Amino acid sequence: MEVMAKWMVLIGLIACVSTTVKTVNAEEVLPEVQIVEPYIEMHTGPAVGYPVFYVAEKDEWISVLKRRTSWFKVRTRKGQEGWVKQDALKLTLSSEGQPVEIADGSFESYQERTFEFGASGGSLEGVPSLSVFASWVITENIATELSYSQALGDFSENRFALLSVTHTTFPEWRFSPYFRLGLGQLQTKPRANLVQSGEETRTSDLLAGSIGLRYYLAQNFVVRLEYQNLLALTERDENEELEEWKLGFAVFF
Repeated sequence: MEVMAKWMVLIGLIACVSTTVKTVNAEEVLPEVQIVEPYIEMHTGPAVGYPVFYVAEKDEWISVLKRRTSWFKVRTRKGQEGWVKQDALKLTLSSEGQPVEIADGSFESYQERTFEFGASGGSLEGVPSLSVFASWVITENIATELSYSQALGDFSENRFALLSVTHTTFPEWRFSPYFRLGLGQLQTKPRANLVQSGEETRTSDLLAGSIGLRYYLAQNFVVRLEYQNLLALTERDENEELEEWKLGFAVFF
């Protein structure tokens, strides 16, 4: 339990630092553009299905806050915040009076993503494994992730859930290395033919450390290759160490 406590403190410190970094970045000067069309419609969310709640008129100035795929979150000088289409933003002028140029590629959207959802497959100690995960991108470098994995072998079935903090070292690269620290629980259940031998389901605290490589593929898709080292804190004389390799795909929003 002492080891688990230390890891929880470490993850907490990383999360606190990441929140502070995000606050500082939010105070940076934001780019402003001027509306030259009769009006621009502002939606409550980044999709056509979200209703229009405000109309910014010609000659108004709006600040660009962030991008999500082909939508941009903006703020008027009156304090109204909403989402506008990329095509509408292209019809504005910069502070220098020049037409605004917006790259159509999605890599910029990838760098501004907020959430990732994905799945991966691999090998846990020679046994096929499957995982699903969800990530919240706090800053360009820091993200938190919740994952659930299952590995079914000839003698036992391993299931484990992890809560992790990920640090991406070079977020501006299409190929970007990262490392992750996490903690969770591991449940080891013997196969049905071994239950009569006296084996019982075991639950152990779990520590995890990972290194990996993330590649932005196209549109909203990302590929991840990862090595993960797991340490199960068992009630036996020795803790159990497990190694896992996995390859996965994720979509981001």
